[in-house]
Amino acid sequence: MIGAKSRRILITGGNTGLGLALAAKLARRHKLLLTGRKSEGEVAGTLPPGAGYLVADQSDPEASAATVLRGIRDFGWDTLDNAVLNAGTGFAAVNGIDSTQAIRASLDVNLLSALLQARALYPLLKKSGGTLTLIGSVAHKGSAAVPAYAASKAGLHGLARALRSEWKADVSVQVLHPGPAKTDMHEKAGYDPGFMRSLFLAPDDVAAMMASAIAARRSPVTLSWVKYLNGGAYTGRRL
Repeated sequence: MIGAKSRRILITGGNTGLGLALAAKLARRHKLLLTGRKSEGEVAGTLPPGAGYLVADQSDPEASAATVLRGIRDFGWDTLDNAVLNAGTGFAAVNGIDSTQAIRASLDVNLLSALLQARALYPLLKKSGGTLTLIGSVAHKGSAAVPAYAASKAGLHGLARALRSEWKADVSVQVLHPGPAKTDMHEKAGYDPGFMRSLFLAPDDVAAMMASAIAARRSPVTLSWVKYLNGGAYTGRRL
């Protein structure tokens, strides 16, 4: 079982939503470095005790990759056990059509930043035989409400398959596809799910399934009601 020792874990987008819920699950046992777009002052008092924080805006993919790598080294880490590339954004399409700005932002934040960060973090993960976890979405199979978002998550799915094959001797690679959760993501995207929101999973339950899947190193893994009803939030390996 993974989890015999404290691990060094990076979580991008760790100051809100599922990233923050996952950080809260892992903070008692592991050393965490979280990233987000908000300033340190804005997140003060909201992060798990002991977690480090780094401002990194993924709307500039190259700069964010350099910032994350530099921040890890400034934090005093020369290896990394887990990198959870969770930060993301999405925009509701108008009549099924995304604006050019929404397409570019979705691909830059969700896909290109993850690709460049994965490349930058590879040497640190290789040193520890660590795990790269890409956080996709069940929308990777297609979603009329958020087509650009769905395309970016489909890209992550393909990226995970490619890197898992390329890096198999050095770094474990996986992609997790959470279903809808009761976070503020839909509100930020400008999409009102209406009554369906009542059926979304609680962030803590999704985070518990994420932690278990990360520990097991399986890929791909869908984290939805099916897995939840089969005990996914309460059983499984512990990170």
